[in-house]
Formats: sequence, C-alpha cells, structure tokens
Amino acid sequence: MGARDQIRQRFNELSPALQQVARHVLDHPNEVVTGSMRNVGTRSQSTPATLVRFAQHLGFDGWPQLKEAFAADMGLGPGSETYGGRAKQLVGRAKDQSLTSEMFEVQRRNLEATHRQSEQALQKACALIEKAPVVHAAGFRACFPIAFSFVYVYRIFRSSVHLVDGQGGSLEMQQRAFAKGDALVVASFAPYSREALQVTQAAKAAGCRIVAITDSVASPLSLMADETLLFTIHSPSFFPSVAAGVALSEALVELLASRAGKPVVKRIDQAEAQLFESGAYLASPPARGG
Repeated sequence: MGARDQIRQRFNELSPALQQVARHVLDHPNEVVTGSMRNVGTRSQSTPATLVRFAQHLGFDGWPQLKEAFAADMGLGPGSETYGGRAKQLVGRAKDQSLTSEMFEVQRRNLEATHRQSEQALQKACALIEKAPVVHAAGFRACFPIAFSFVYVYRIFRSSVHLVDGQGGSLEMQQRAFAKGDALVVASFAPYSREALQVTQAAKAAGCRIVAITDSVASPLSLMADETLLFTIHSPSFFPSVAAGVALSEALVELLASRAGKPVVKRIDQAEAQLFESGAYLASPPARGG
C-alpha cells in the first residue's frame, strides 16, 4: 500500500492536528517530495515536531522516510527496477502464452487511468495553446513520438507549430525562436530527459506558456508548467510504455480541431489535397461529395 493510500485509510484515527497535516500532504504531494520539512510545516500551519509525529504515527522512522515513500508513489524513488532487471524477468517468461494478452490489458488500464487523470486538464491545455501565436513541441528519446505526432497532425490545420528536436546539434538555435506568449508542449517521464528539462527552462525564461505531458505532478516539467497532462507508463515489458502519452497528444489535437470551428475544415481539405497532389500518398484521392 502506498503512503497516500495509507493516510486515507487511517485518516479517521488521527488527532485533529495530524489530520490537518494529512489534508495538506494529500492535496499537495509534490510539496512533500520537492519541498523542505520547514516549508511543508509553514504551508500546513504545523510545527516540524508535528510533521515528525505524523510520519511516525504512520509507521515511518521520520519525515525523510515519509518523503521517500511519497516519491516512490510518484515513480520517483531510487529503488525502481533497472531495464536489465526487468528484461531478465521477461526472458524467463518466454513460453508464457499470456504475455501479449497481459501487455494489451495493461495498455487498456493505462489509457483508462490517463483519461481519468487528464480529462479536465485537456480543455485547459487547449485554451492555452489556442492563444499562443506560435506553438513549439519537444520530446526526446522515447517521448519523441509524442511530440512528433502532435506536430505532424496539428500542422495539417495550423502552420505556426514547430518541432524542437535538436537535430544536428541545433537545440540552442531552436530555443532562440522561443518568444513571450508562445506555448511549449513538452513530454518526458522518469528518469526525465536532460534535453526536455533544458528546453522547458529555456521556454520559461523566454516567457512561454508550458503544457507538460508527463507521468507525475512532481516531475520537473510539471513543476514549471502552466498545465499538466498526466499519462501512465506501466508496462510488463522491460521499458515503460508511451502509448498513453501518444493517445494524449492525439486527444489534444482532436480537441483543438473541434474547437477551431468551420475554418479548420477548409484548411484540412487543402492539406489533404496537397498530400495527394504531391504524390505523398500512393492511392487516388477519395471522391468528394456534392
């Protein structure tokens, strides 16, 4: 059982002073992970001694151990399995007939959890992106498909969308294009990409608004973001899954198109026609109705 679930389960047995701490840490878990005990005490109007007593009442040796448990809940703990360790378990299941079924079942759960976590935030993210004169998107390593698919589809009906990929060592040059009022959509999950953090910091310094597509409200991207879209990365394989992250980027573009109104239909028609005319698509264009 995770630390937060344990607090919820034992909430009613806590004293009023400890319940006050419990409410605060449940509402602000990222503060527990990233802030000092003094800061959490000030924000929760509790003394450091009360925080220590709260942690010990839950069975932890002290506040640092409770902080580690919160980090583990968010997938930020140091005890995460290595890719090699997980691959070793995977190889041991080579003859397991349920392996692929398990993968698809986990992906279904990932999508359901991502939907619950980000449904409300998607509309807010759309509103932020719509107001920006220019939209930049970045994702590195495993998160590159998230950023690329967002840019590829969004550019079908909006030209002022650009991929930040750093090809040819051009990351610094691409960051120079960031301007106040622009939006950055950036994706990463733990362990977080150095380039994703660098791009987010550069965008923040330039005055951009930031939409983070990430795995935790305590991620370094989320802590700098104006809006956070959370996706779940669970996988029975050796590597975390980005399928739910790609689904988020597709949902984001779907909403942006739906909110753009009738003018978007003409732009999409024109883009599709150009793809056929240029020979990008091998098939003949579909017949258009009257």
